Amino acid sequence: MAVALKHLARVRRQRRVRRRLQGTDERPRLCVFRSGKHIYAQVISDQTGRTLAAASTLSAALKGQLQRTGNREAAKQVGALIARLCQERAIRAVVFDRNGFQFHGRLKALADAAREAGLQF
Repeated sequence: MAVALKHLARVRRQRRVRRRLQGTDERPRLCVFRSGKHIYAQVISDQTGRTLAAASTLSAALKGQLQRTGNREAAKQVGALIARLCQERAIRAVVFDRNGFQFHGRLKALADAAREAGLQF
């Protein structure tokens, strides 16, 4: 029961934040999801409803390099990869969507790595 309440609270936070955040073609939304084992990031244009770039600890570019996929080091690698993919597609600035998660730990590591790699929030 506690897990269900925790999930519902995150969904409520997610909806509240999503009302204010809008990804455009000029400044798409960087949406992050974390599970116990992996972390996922995708850049979404809400105007067209398309995913412009996606990276995760399951990506082919990172799959062999990571010893563990649920830690901050893995999140840093995903942040650098998503920034590199965005730069290849001429995306310089994004809106960060924490997806109802606390901006701490792995989410913060991913965001900091993406900023260091040249992505603007």
